Amino acid sequence: MTTRERPTLEAVARRAGVSRATVSRVVNGSTTVAATIREAVTRAVEELGYVPNQAARSLVTRQTDSIALILPETANRVFSDDLFFPAIIRGVGSELEAADKQLVLMMAGSAAGYHRVERYAVAGHVDGVMFASIHGADPLPGLLARRGIPVICSGRPMAASPPVPYVDVDHAGGVAAAIKHLIESGRRRIATIAGPGDMVAGLERLNGYTGALRDAGLPALVTTGDFTRESGISAMCELLDREPGLDAVFAASDLMAHGALQALRSAGRAVPDDVAVIGFDDFDISRYSDPPLTTVRQPIAEAGRVMASQMLRLTAGEDIEPSIILPTELIIRASA
Repeated sequence: MTTRERPTLEAVARRAGVSRATVSRVVNGSTTVAATIREAVTRAVEELGYVPNQAARSLVTRQTDSIALILPETANRVFSDDLFFPAIIRGVGSELEAADKQLVLMMAGSAAGYHRVERYAVAGHVDGVMFASIHGADPLPGLLARRGIPVICSGRPMAASPPVPYVDVDHAGGVAAAIKHLIESGRRRIATIAGPGDMVAGLERLNGYTGALRDAGLPALVTTGDFTRESGISAMCELLDREPGLDAVFAASDLMAHGALQALRSAGRAVPDDVAVIGFDDFDISRYSDPPLTTVRQPIAEAGRVMASQMLRLTAGEDIEPSIILPTELIIRASA
């Protein structure tokens, strides 16, 4: 055998002294082969450096050993300073790597991209599809589920037919804890920079804010951003124009909270003496802001890991819980 030749299944069979079919069964994980024969085949595989042909193996097992993570966002958004996406990818990737599965990352920030990922998944290039950052009543999760493809979402889909399983965090409960903390510290004019209305995370965090203020008999003061730092700056300026006497603001993401801190500093407002600020995420940068940011910690990487774990069970034909809600935690720092 020359150095250019790739070891074949037949070569492994000759080295192990068994049939080609037996080698194929061992390589594909069959449990019906005797231990001594399996050991001989495994030894021959290692000695020859044989690497299974994944395409041929897929024809037998009908498994690609690849799982897609679809982000319905543009590349600019995914690779901007938004720290949500690296965290969710890290959690998903670590779980799939431990299971020896390949992560296929796909972005669908346009109509063309949307149809491209749909064609890719339906063509059978992946064993299952995970979604993160879903906007509106996205029909794609339900469409793929109807095609028999295992589907799971990070965050509760607004609508899916049939319903698809999801992993989410306790948005409303986390925000309610933040507002309670502000009220107990004496704040009474509490505004919010809400997240996008076409995302469940944005709506649930807004519900947590309005419900907590309603229970306390306090008025709501709402403006909206898109989870980015820039939207936090503009929204905070708008709030100051509308209600100069506000004494606290809850921003529905850490990046918007950082924008709010910048706008308050520019307006000559001291944090927290004049205005207390709370965010939502607990990204690492929040510990190093000026002042360090009080925030609601959500376990983003853990949500990705749990989602991937559930997907592995789905692709193995196992039943899973239709929904998993992970807890949040209020992290108190100097900004509130």
